Amino acid sequence: MREIPPSRFGVLAVAGVLQDPLQPFKRPLREPRHLLFCIKLIDNLMKIDVHQHLWTEPLVQALATRSEFPFVRREHGLTVLYLADERPYVIDLSAEDPARRAALIERDGLDRALVCLSSPLGIEWLPREQASPLIDAYHDGALSLPEPFGVWAAIALDQADPDDIDRALARGCVGLSLPAGALAGVEAVTAVSPLLARLEARGAPLLVHPGPRIGAPAHRGGRETSLEEPLWWPALTRYVAGVQAAWLAFLAAGRPRHPRLRVVFSMLAGLAPLQAERLASRGGPRPSPPDPLVFYETSSYGPATVRLLGDLVGPEQLLYGSDRPVVEPAELGMPEGVVWGPTVEGTRRALGARQTATAPAVPV
Repeated sequence: MREIPPSRFGVLAVAGVLQDPLQPFKRPLREPRHLLFCIKLIDNLMKIDVHQHLWTEPLVQALATRSEFPFVRREHGLTVLYLADERPYVIDLSAEDPARRAALIERDGLDRALVCLSSPLGIEWLPREQASPLIDAYHDGALSLPEPFGVWAAIALDQADPDDIDRALARGCVGLSLPAGALAGVEAVTAVSPLLARLEARGAPLLVHPGPRIGAPAHRGGRETSLEEPLWWPALTRYVAGVQAAWLAFLAAGRPRHPRLRVVFSMLAGLAPLQAERLASRGGPRPSPPDPLVFYETSSYGPATVRLLGDLVGPEQLLYGSDRPVVEPAELGMPEGVVWGPTVEGTRRALGARQTATAPAVPV
């Protein structure tokens, strides 16, 4: 049997909110109590990893019942994830034990970790009748995790319903995670504008995670994945391009329509802000003071690159994210290399401190 590389994907969850932010998000929360977590951060210096994934049994079981991509099969003692546009991956369920993962958070000197659905799975773009049971399973598993975990919501993008956001926030999710492909163009931003407006009205943040766009293989039935491509190929090509496109589209069309929406871009937005001079040279907006409501989490980058982007957008706009278990942050010198003073302050503002919810937006 051909060796299958370890999984780079995980189930996700995000921080719900209790009156005491040091308590786990164990039970459904009524609006607007999801904001209390963020407000409490003002008086509690918390170090938070805003981007992790964690496979839970409800999601694994739901994927195991499927006969189309994405699906899971248990073969020869292995749990294998099959996707439409990438090679199969083994999920190490023993490493996904919540207690083991919580111990890693403690080892890293952190107080919290927010988990989200891995958008490259393509679940959000499935027909609604297929996506909804998988997303329900994701929420059920993620929201049952003990401390120190919190949860980002996920929703079906087929016939997308802003009320799905309200229901997820009521259950305790801290905000919404969307695949970058859902924002990777002006028309795409227009299509999801009702979702962005609901987040803005609720004072909840958006996490932009690498993931496909509508019409991508994940929901067309797939294509044959080339065995010639190295395993890192998607992460260094379409993931980067997709997040960069989402950043540019939000700059052009999202921010003018949603001036108070707080947005966190994964993987430093694919370093899109470093293209500011090229953007201006092609007739785009010229460099200006950084947008105080756009944030950049650090997953898959080390201290040198993080400092480089921080010099451009401001260190207070940088959040710590690891993308564990996809990435082992210690190999990149993280989180040891994080400058926690501005990062804690940025995390407070990104997750919803009251004073930032009314801050004016300034284009990047």
